[in-house]
Amino acid sequence: MSGTLGLGNISGVALAITLGGPGAIFWMWIVGFLGMSIKLIEVTLSMLYRDTKDPENPHGGPMWVAEKAFKKSFPEMAYAGKILGVVFSVSVIASAITGGNMFQAWSVADITYEYFGLQGWITGALLSLIVGTVIIGGIKRIGAITATVVPLMVCLYLFAGSYILFIHFDEIPNLFRLIITSAFNETQATGAFIGGTAISAFMFGMKRAVFSNEAGQGSSAIAHSAVKTNEPVREGLVAGLEPLIDTLVVCTFTALIILSTGIWNRAPDIMFEEIPNINEQSDHWSFTNTKYIGNSGKVGDPVIMLVEASENNQTGQNIHKIAGIITKNQNNLEIKWSSFTSNTSPKIYLEGYFYDYVGATLTAKAFDTVGMGLGKWLITIASWFFAISTIMAWGYYGEQGIIYILGEKGINSFRLIYCLLIFVSTLGFIETSIDLDNLSGIGLGIIVYANLPICWIFGYQAIKAYKQYVTKNST
Repeated sequence: MSGTLGLGNISGVALAITLGGPGAIFWMWIVGFLGMSIKLIEVTLSMLYRDTKDPENPHGGPMWVAEKAFKKSFPEMAYAGKILGVVFSVSVIASAITGGNMFQAWSVADITYEYFGLQGWITGALLSLIVGTVIIGGIKRIGAITATVVPLMVCLYLFAGSYILFIHFDEIPNLFRLIITSAFNETQATGAFIGGTAISAFMFGMKRAVFSNEAGQGSSAIAHSAVKTNEPVREGLVAGLEPLIDTLVVCTFTALIILSTGIWNRAPDIMFEEIPNINEQSDHWSFTNTKYIGNSGKVGDPVIMLVEASENNQTGQNIHKIAGIITKNQNNLEIKWSSFTSNTSPKIYLEGYFYDYVGATLTAKAFDTVGMGLGKWLITIASWFFAISTIMAWGYYGEQGIIYILGEKGINSFRLIYCLLIFVSTLGFIETSIDLDNLSGIGLGIIVYANLPICWIFGYQAIKAYKQYVTKNST
């Protein structure tokens, strides 16, 4: 569960709401529900076709399913199975590096900097050291650590979150109504939320759900294949519960916290002392620097303001985010705004600006609304533990892709590069929620398209095994 339960439940849900609105949660539910059967199929298949030449260290996953199942069912097309296996292995390596590694590291660096002022590269260096020390020990050490850490942090997270939902208990029915109606209708811009369409809710909800519960990726099948059980279907049934726990329970829990506290569509954090002037350039609009008048901002902190202009292609409405960063000018702090491209003259919206809370930081701020320091300590600590366990789990997935393509000789080089990329991801090239979503989406899109054809072609074998298992245990 370490690769399933983690920052996807904290950061991913926040991204889904920020970019797609409350309706994104509905589509996360749909993916979670369907994902139960998808996971049962992909894990059962991986157990049926795993490589057990070394009984103490079995290998499995969609790459082995493709190779062995093609060889067994379509011997004349055995080469196709091998090619498909290589394609999946490359995709799982790409996904491990992006969503399983860099997304996690950046999220931890962001929330740690927000609350403790620790520079991102320091966080990256610490994470690299911790992960590198652990993954050298292989899957047994990874399993031992995550089996202890993940359940403990999930319990603490649910316990603290229950207090927030208890306070906002009366709002919960309306929140469920908001989620469902927003899934099929346009959601108007309010406060920090710049609006969304039913399409954007669908798109971001689907992406975040698959990223969180791994259903359809085939990645968790690699971990399940390392178990010692000889009953494929039983392991598949266990895997099928993961989307239920991950998406329908924990992700919903996070969503209700974010929505009930109003952090997602809050009013401007700081009102302008003097509204920025807007200047037309040859191919864009520029904004004069703004004096920073807040109390908690630091040099380098990202902020956003909203402008009205031509239609936003992402939301279908006319509100746009303008990114800014707090800089130092002599002895004063000021905000330097990014330029903006539009066919029409932009107009400042709401006459104030927001701290740019992205991913896990937004969730932490939701916790802070009921108790200062709750988000700071609980979510930051949870983010560290979740990220470490997820990075380690995905490191193992990537290793299995390397083993399939190159054999054991490629593992040490992969581990070195993998740990180095943890550090690289915290150096500042990721700035906005869109950047973060795009980063995780790179590997996600590749791996899903590589895995699903394998499930479609051979899924009937998993269903057959399931029926036999049910018949056997019912008699």
